[in-house]
Amino acid sequence: MTQSIFTIKSNTSLNRSVYKMVLSGDTSAITAPGQFVNIALSGKFLRRPISVCDVCGDTLTIIYKVVGEGTEQMCEMGEGENLDILTGLGNGYDLSLSGDAPLLIGGGVGVPPMYLLAKKLLSEGKKVKVILGFNTKDEIFYEEEFRKLGAEVFVTTVDGSYGTRGFVTDAMTDLSYTHICTCGPEPMLKAVYKASETSGQFSFEERMGCGFGACMGCSCKTITGYKRICKEGPVMKKEEILWEA
Repeated sequence: MTQSIFTIKSNTSLNRSVYKMVLSGDTSAITAPGQFVNIALSGKFLRRPISVCDVCGDTLTIIYKVVGEGTEQMCEMGEGENLDILTGLGNGYDLSLSGDAPLLIGGGVGVPPMYLLAKKLLSEGKKVKVILGFNTKDEIFYEEEFRKLGAEVFVTTVDGSYGTRGFVTDAMTDLSYTHICTCGPEPMLKAVYKASETSGQFSFEERMGCGFGACMGCSCKTITGYKRICKEGPVMKKEEILWEA
C-alpha cells in the first residue's frame, strides 16, 4: 500500500451518473487488475474505495458512480486539483488461472475492473469474451473501449433496450469458456456462481471502513474462515465462497 498525491488530468461524465477520472501520480503499488484505491475527500471522515479501471505508466483511470455526498464531491472536481490516494489495495485477479478462453463479466460499476483485466489477458494472447450488464441502454459505458482492446463483447440490459434482454446470465448460455472472472452486485455474483460451468474468481463490492484490513468491518465468511474483503479480497475464488442464506 502506498499513500501519495495524485493530480486530476480530466474528469468527464460517461452517462448521467457515471464519471471517468484520469489522474497522474505514483502508480507503482498497483500490481494486479481488480485492485482498488481509497480516496480521501475534504470534510469526509472515511475514504472512498474505487476500483482501478486502467493504469499505464503514471496515469491512473478510475470510473465511479455518483451515489452519495463523497462521489458527488468528486464529480465536481476538475483538472489540476489534487487527491490524497491510497493505492495497491486488495489482492486482484490471478491471471494464471484463466486458461486460454476466459469469460469476464461486469455488472454496472463492476465493469471498470474488467477493463484492465481484459487488457492484461489479451496481451498474453488469451481469447477474451466480455459480458457487460446494465439496467437500460442509457446506463451503458465502455462497450467500445472493450471492443478496441480486441475482446468479444456482449451487452445485456434488463429492459431489453439494447443487446440481450435480461441479466448477464442470459448471455452466458451459449458461450464456451475456460474460467470466469466477475465483479458486480451480490445478486449478480450469486446468479453467475450458479450458472457458471468452470472455476472462477468473484470480486465483491462492500462498504469499507479503513480499506486496508485494520477495522475488520468488511469481513465475510469463507470455507477457511472469515476474510476481509479489503485485504484478502475483494477477489475470492469460486471454491472458497460461502453464500449467506
